[in-house]
Amino acid sequence: MDMQVQKTLYHFVNGQKVEGTSGRTGDVFNPAIGQVVKQVPLASSAEVSAAIEVAADALPAWSATPPASRAQVMFAFREIVKNNIEELAAGLSAEHGKTLEDAKGSIGRGLEVVEFACGIPQLLKGEMSERVAKGVESYSIRQPVGVCAGITPFNFPAMVPMWMFPVAIACGNTFVLKPSEKDPTCPLMLAQMMQEAGLPDGVLNVVNGDKEAVDTLLSHPRVDAISFVGSTAVGEYIYQTGCKHGKRVQALCGAKNHMVVMSDADMDQVVDAAIGAGYGSAGERCMAISVIVAVGDDTADELVERLKPRVKDLVVGPYTDAGAEMGPLVTPDHCAKVRSYVDLGVSEGADLVVDGRDFSLEGYEDGAFLGGCLFDNVKPDMKIYTDEIFGPVLSVVRADSYDEAVRLVSDHEYGNGAAIFTRDGGRAQNFISNVRIGMVGVNVPIPVPVAYHSFGGWKRSLFGDHYMHGPEGVRFYTRMKTITARWPEAIESGAKFHFKRGSEDN
Repeated sequence: MDMQVQKTLYHFVNGQKVEGTSGRTGDVFNPAIGQVVKQVPLASSAEVSAAIEVAADALPAWSATPPASRAQVMFAFREIVKNNIEELAAGLSAEHGKTLEDAKGSIGRGLEVVEFACGIPQLLKGEMSERVAKGVESYSIRQPVGVCAGITPFNFPAMVPMWMFPVAIACGNTFVLKPSEKDPTCPLMLAQMMQEAGLPDGVLNVVNGDKEAVDTLLSHPRVDAISFVGSTAVGEYIYQTGCKHGKRVQALCGAKNHMVVMSDADMDQVVDAAIGAGYGSAGERCMAISVIVAVGDDTADELVERLKPRVKDLVVGPYTDAGAEMGPLVTPDHCAKVRSYVDLGVSEGADLVVDGRDFSLEGYEDGAFLGGCLFDNVKPDMKIYTDEIFGPVLSVVRADSYDEAVRLVSDHEYGNGAAIFTRDGGRAQNFISNVRIGMVGVNVPIPVPVAYHSFGGWKRSLFGDHYMHGPEGVRFYTRMKTITARWPEAIESGAKFHFKRGSEDN
């Protein structure tokens, strides 16, 4: 199958499509055929700086816009996205590779955050205390941070941007989005939909780029806050560099999510959960279950025996195949990287129960496809256990006891998500209380919180103090200001304003 490069994409700045001027471009693949189908401009520092200045110029008017009016833009945006979800999903799947149902599901999770942002008038309410002293009142308000930037990953090109810019913009900030250069079309579509929803020009801007663009966002004096989702190595760099330049930074990073399976668990439910959580989106998600910790050899033996045929029978195909359960990986290079981890697992001595390395699909021989892979008897010192593989590779680790399982989960350098499958409520509560993980599931394999709660991990899965979306998102994208006020009537009545403990006139 042969396909020529279709077009060169653009940036979106000040409400306009803007052609790149740096002379540098990146390749955008259709991963099902393994060929480049688009070019994306990679912005120079000057181009990024120009977008930041546009956002800074738009800030005073937008931050002065009443929250109820900002919410109306979010209501309109929600309807536009819902009405165009098929087109968005097709554009997303064509560049990422995930199935259409998976793509639509991720857009739906992004829309949940938009719906949360529609309630911004309520979310921005402060607190007030009257008569903190005679004639004196004290109250707090939340105000926009300023110009915010978002740096988003390839695996969720619609959902993760919608975890950021709707909350930031609803809070009265302006925004510069730097999406992944691997699948940039969907973020560009979302920005144009925001404009159609009534967002003023310059409030949301999209610049495509690589490290040069990122470094400009991190160092530019008019950028006030940075949100990031991606790998730990890059996230730590963004956090350290952004903080050095005085930015507020939240960096959500890598993961190695564990699923602890007790002997009393419902094995039918466990197997279904492991297949969906381990191989959905080809394992390219930070909340994928990549490790099962089976407590007891009997539990592990039964689980592996049940998983083996399910993994072998996974229907792998392009997003255009309505029956596909798993699509290709995002690029041929990433596919080769994941395959190399499978090779490494074999050389480390793990048992490769299902080998998906030789998967091939007629008509798509050059596609970035890999079949599902299943390892048993994985040890904690193996690289396939310690590293985030980001592909359809599931490892089974055997633990002799519940306590050993909790230690394994808690001792890993990542602390993003973990789940326990059991019928024992007391055991589940113990797990919730004692495991050192930011998001915990009980008989739920992927414990991503709903949008009105907040998303984030512990340890090297998160740099910064704020989780994403929900109440934490509002706190990140606003600053609190506390006011203490008195009025002439109070002065005339003889109020005093020195600090004297125990006096009502303090």
